Amino acid sequence: MPEKPSVPAGSFTSVLNEKRQFKPSAAFSKAAHLGSEAAYQKLYRESIKSPEKFWGRMAKQELIWQRPFKKVLQWKEPFAKWFVGGALNVSVNCLDRHLGTATANKAALIWEGEPAADGKPGEERTLTYQQLHREVCRFGNVLKQKGIQPGDRVIIYLPMVPEAAIAMLACTRIGAVHSVVFGGFSAQSVADRVQDCGAKMIITSDGGYRRGGVVPLKKNVDDALEIRTSEGIHLAASVSSVIVLRRTGHEISMRTGRDFWWHQEIEHAASECPPARMDSEAPLFILYTSGSTGKPKGILHSTGGYLLGAKLTTRYVFDLKESDVYWCTADVGWVTGHSYVVYGPLANGGTSLMYEGAPNFPEPDRFWRIVDKYRVTILYTAPTAIRAFMKWGDQWPNKHDLSSLRLLGSVGEPINPEAWMWYFTVIGKKRCPIVDTWWQTETGSILITPLPGVTPTKPGSATRAFFGIFPEVVDEQGKGVPRNTGGKLVIRKPWPSMLRGLWGDNERYKQVYWSEVKGSYFTGDGCRQDKDGYFWIVGRIDDVLNVAGHRIGTAEVESALVSHPSVAESAVVGRPDELKGQALVAFVTLKTGVTPSSQLREQLRQHVGKEIGPVAKPDDIRFADLLPKTRSGKIMRRFLKQVASGAEIKGDTTTLEDLSVLSKLSSQDD
Repeated sequence: MPEKPSVPAGSFTSVLNEKRQFKPSAAFSKAAHLGSEAAYQKLYRESIKSPEKFWGRMAKQELIWQRPFKKVLQWKEPFAKWFVGGALNVSVNCLDRHLGTATANKAALIWEGEPAADGKPGEERTLTYQQLHREVCRFGNVLKQKGIQPGDRVIIYLPMVPEAAIAMLACTRIGAVHSVVFGGFSAQSVADRVQDCGAKMIITSDGGYRRGGVVPLKKNVDDALEIRTSEGIHLAASVSSVIVLRRTGHEISMRTGRDFWWHQEIEHAASECPPARMDSEAPLFILYTSGSTGKPKGILHSTGGYLLGAKLTTRYVFDLKESDVYWCTADVGWVTGHSYVVYGPLANGGTSLMYEGAPNFPEPDRFWRIVDKYRVTILYTAPTAIRAFMKWGDQWPNKHDLSSLRLLGSVGEPINPEAWMWYFTVIGKKRCPIVDTWWQTETGSILITPLPGVTPTKPGSATRAFFGIFPEVVDEQGKGVPRNTGGKLVIRKPWPSMLRGLWGDNERYKQVYWSEVKGSYFTGDGCRQDKDGYFWIVGRIDDVLNVAGHRIGTAEVESALVSHPSVAESAVVGRPDELKGQALVAFVTLKTGVTPSSQLREQLRQHVGKEIGPVAKPDDIRFADLLPKTRSGKIMRRFLKQVASGAEIKGDTTTLEDLSVLSKLSSQDD
């Protein structure tokens, strides 16, 4: 059994930060969608006291239904069904609803590719709603021509290009279930996902650009489809076709009868594709996230509830308006890209900007150059990026005109107050509200957040709950704790955009999310509420680490290390990192006869990168003769966390089999 997560005692923030408040300007509040505290309180009270009435009204107002729903919520813990009996199509709600209106000829997606190493600008494309609708319908017909039917799973493994959004929306058009795989993940990661969901098709590219190099996406797919499972099953057996986008022009292998070029298949495809009528609870997408047991969890989201959550939060959290150019910097391989690059903005008729490359290529002003060029009004990015910008220096943003910005957002992990203040002062020039948002892959949409024009903000706090969300900080027994006391963050009531389970594993869903605190969804995060009721997220309290905004399971990294022929055993923990939030530290015991060396350390890092992806490479690998274990053989990771952080060893050590192991680890110079 894994160690039970301990309840954090407090928060990284000080009382000083709690007292520092920034109130929205009167001008911003007057123009905001929800411009007063009274308006927020009225809606929030209704959403908590009469959730079915509230959500039923919102669903009818916000979404286009092909068949009206009969019941708002059917709840049999831990399984929810929202808008029961209703039918709708996501692509209709994102695209068709805007046709025949002024929005039809408005930019839906603005895309810029990575610039060349010599400074030449990247490619540019703009797709209006009318044009995007046409491309989605054409590609939807390609999917159908290749035998994809409603309910079939399709893996999307593409760079950050418009075709990624087109492929997602085309799947929703015909009722297929998409599973987007981040382009930085390895062949093994693709194979794991193909195997778990039984994908029938993979959509990929000949490659993608990253810092001047080419990521070999098609080769990774080829390698993945050559892998056999532990049962000897050949993964290629389930995948009937691979659609390949020409992006880089690099030479790749194309297998006759299986591999097809995107541009050739779409050339003669019809531009009309009738939308499938999908039940509100029909699976929409599966998105895999790291699990503490080592096997990635296939988070399942359904159609109606997810779309409502994404649409409402996009409008109110970002105060999205007709005139905005909105830029969420996340990749579509993550849930942030699903909800706040594609579905949320398009359902609201917004203009969403996509960028393929890195924030510091070819120079560290890449983001600010884009903000200036496209007159971006809303910027939503991660604390990891903000801390990197701070490190690179104020001179880079100061080179550009950022006066178009009116709202800033933060996502992915708690933002430290210093980074918040820099973001507010240097980027927002002390006039842009910051929405510091808390949510998860599992929640589908933002759950705790300030509302611009309404909520006074505090640097480092996600502030208050969104409509219909009832969070609480509890102790080990699941009872609410007093204000200013650390505890576990739970959500007491179901909400429409919540995950519907784990693909093919309902028991694991119950165990991971609903067994820790009876009757409540356990977020896995530590939290504290201050005297004003504001939530301060401390971070993960289990063995899934948040590294630069990416959730990495320590068990996955340990498994990858042990798969190397030189490694006998490993334990991976996190340590605080100024730039990434958390860094991965691996303690490795080598097999007999293997000598530690700096070359081996780098080999192991590269091995993990190959097995999982570059984001999972340990920042530090420490060789150890022995790992601290109990007499029953369980590795005591809490002590390793202290060693990794350079902290004094604290806590009960009486259960350790060999106490000297800790002193040896602590005294390591290597």
